[in-house]
Amino acid sequence: MDRLEACLVDVYETLLSCDFTRIRGTLPKLAGVDADRWRDMYRDLIPALTLGQLSKTEAFARIMVATGLQPRPDLLRELSDRDRELLVACSRLYDDSIPFLKTLRSRGIKIAIVSNCSEHTHDMLDEIGVTALADVLVLSCEVGAAKPDAEIFQFALDSLGVSAGAAAFVDDQASYCAGAAAMGITAVQLVRAELDGATGSGGFGMAGSLPEAETVLFG
Repeated sequence: MDRLEACLVDVYETLLSCDFTRIRGTLPKLAGVDADRWRDMYRDLIPALTLGQLSKTEAFARIMVATGLQPRPDLLRELSDRDRELLVACSRLYDDSIPFLKTLRSRGIKIAIVSNCSEHTHDMLDEIGVTALADVLVLSCEVGAAKPDAEIFQFALDSLGVSAGAAAFVDDQASYCAGAAAMGITAVQLVRAELDGATGSGGFGMAGSLPEAETVLFG
């Protein structure tokens, strides 16, 4: 790796955890839709939401129409507002997240937050203080590309003005780390002790916490 100039950092299960079950339980009740049917229909819309092809209100309207309900504008606004509020309320930063970002900044490392997500993640990151510590937010719903595709990584690199060889990437998903590594970015898969998930077997480093990721990156 060239001299490290930038670090691309994932959001969900890397910087924070989110209780999505609470969100999934509240919104269908407010909409008057069976919870299981809401969950299944919403799941089918996630790819379009992730790429910004649908807004939350558009997605909620589709679900309501498909279940024979009238998607009143005021109810759609209420659903969207509640979704945003719940995302903030249900998200919890890991104890090592802010110190990790501050350490990067103290070393003069540029930071891009790179996440596959829908529109309200931006507001949530603002609310919990992550945005203020980053140079740029690269959110799939805003840039129209998602990990592990090269486009989203290239967008982050271009936004920071760095080459792949001078950048690192920290994420909990092995396939996303592999995508970054294929571009020449130094990738570190974060596998926290309390989480279950597949681990990478080559092409990138491993860490059980963000302080361990620092050790992998800086020695």
